[in-house]
Amino acid sequence: MEFGLVGLGRMGGNMARRLARKGIRIALNNRSHEVSSAIAAETGHLACATLADLVAALQAPRIVWLMLPAGEATETTLTALQPLLSPGDLVVDGANAYYKDDQRHAGMLAAQQIDYADAGVSGGVWGLENGYCIMFGGSDAAAARLKPYMEALAPTPTTGWLHTGPVGSGHFVKMVHNGIEYGMMQAFAEGFALMQNKAGFDLQLDEIAELWRHGSVVRSWLLDLSAEFLAHDQALEAVQPFVADSGEGRWTALEAVEQGIPAPVMTLALMMRFASQGKNDYAAKMLAKMRQGFGGHAIKEGGK
Repeated sequence: MEFGLVGLGRMGGNMARRLARKGIRIALNNRSHEVSSAIAAETGHLACATLADLVAALQAPRIVWLMLPAGEATETTLTALQPLLSPGDLVVDGANAYYKDDQRHAGMLAAQQIDYADAGVSGGVWGLENGYCIMFGGSDAAAARLKPYMEALAPTPTTGWLHTGPVGSGHFVKMVHNGIEYGMMQAFAEGFALMQNKAGFDLQLDEIAELWRHGSVVRSWLLDLSAEFLAHDQALEAVQPFVADSGEGRWTALEAVEQGIPAPVMTLALMMRFASQGKNDYAAKMLAKMRQGFGGHAIKEGGK
């Protein structure tokens, strides 16, 4: 056993389960040891209470794959993990990290002759059954060591995974992937909103979504998911109009600015998520007051 997985949230936990289904036994560590123990009991993997226990359980040279939130959680874990590792070990950050952080982490670990790879993982909660799309950056040696795990995690051994290039390239590609995802989701949302609001036609959105799934140029997995939930609830009255944003959308917009490459669709999709979070409320109030000021137009106050 050479492979350890740190972080057993929705993605990490299901990745551990998929590896078990493929006959690969690994060591597990999670902030809550109860979670590690439960998944270990289910899969036959080894639950480790601490990072030190996980490192000690692995045969050198080791592979330690992190599935932690980007930022403080990853930084803290890397700081704690580094002195436990040995030259020749390989650390993989498989969460949604910023590619520039990957380059910094790789340099930090290289001083100790520890290899590093970054893996952008897509597939969400469906990855357990369908496999994950994995784009990873790192050395050729790291890619060779990771190949059997990529083959097990991906939809098939030959599809759904790619060594994209040097360290940082995996998360860079995943960042752009998520920016495109933002734009696609926004386009579908706007289109269906137009149809939902159209008076006189009584459009059945679930039937339209199902129609578009077959032969249309806009068919996609996002459309498949939309057709499924619209079949149960077209009005969506119980759903709050709040859409969270993750780091990748912001990083994609920043990258477009840095490169001077126009990316208006992805950037505006990100702005719409900010608006859904109430971050447009003050600006809207300003607009209402300015309109009242120059035109005497009425404004809505409070709940009126």
